[in-house]
Amino acid sequence: MNARVLVLNASFEPINVCTARRAVVLILKGVAYAEECSSHWVHSARFSMPMPSVIRLVEYIHIPYERKSLSRKNILLRDHNTCQYCGAVFAPQELTLDHVIPRSRGGDSNWDNLVTCCRSCNNRKGDRLPEEVGMRLIKRPQAYNLHVNRQIIRYLGRADEAWRKYLFY
Repeated sequence: MNARVLVLNASFEPINVCTARRAVVLILKGVAYAEECSSHWVHSARFSMPMPSVIRLVEYIHIPYERKSLSRKNILLRDHNTCQYCGAVFAPQELTLDHVIPRSRGGDSNWDNLVTCCRSCNNRKGDRLPEEVGMRLIKRPQAYNLHVNRQIIRYLGRADEAWRKYLFY
């Protein structure tokens, strides 16, 4: 029941990812329809239904501009668990967050200045600018916006084939 489910607006626009438990509740309340289902089933005493993998809301929901909180988890999701200096992919616990402009030089802890970084690259960079050490960023960090949200949803859904036609690969 903790599997990920893609949530689409009534216009088929991807807007969120929720758990299968939440998706089943939305379907049973009549707020959403199951667009794609997995091979697993949900059973109760009197009812059985296929486990949804993609749901679509019945009514269109206007999504106001959302400011996503700055957290380690959100930075790791934005950067796809990839060191932004050497390009290697690591498990989340093996990565650190690096300030592109070090805090000792006035750099802030914000979306535009934090990147994921492996320990060896972080130690090599230290409290210097990447250019001073001969390092280059693979991708400039960017603040959370609709584009970053779509990137995160695509990253989360990369293993689920049913999501592909809704995520504009």
